[in-house]
Amino acid sequence: MISKSDVEHVALLGRLELADEEKDEYTRQLNDILGYFQALEKIDTDQVRPTAHVLPLNNVFREDRVGEHLPKEDVLANCPDRDGDYFKVPRIV
Repeated sequence: MISKSDVEHVALLGRLELADEEKDEYTRQLNDILGYFQALEKIDTDQVRPTAHVLPLNNVFREDRVGEHLPKEDVLANCPDRDGDYFKVPRIV
């Protein structure tokens, strides 16, 4: 169970200033959420297979294939700054 002092502690850590009404409301809401989790814990899931996703997914990536490419000059035509055949970008450290 979450107490009002727990909410105050988390608000302090998050540098949040909460009114007393907000502290009471958040305490109630968080306890309601924990109540939903307690209800879910009571459900018998022994016959349910574990899953990472509810829908069957297949690999959506295409296979890499060599194909036709744009000419370098067309690719670099609108480049604001370049160094030979390369895009020149600011260094990020």
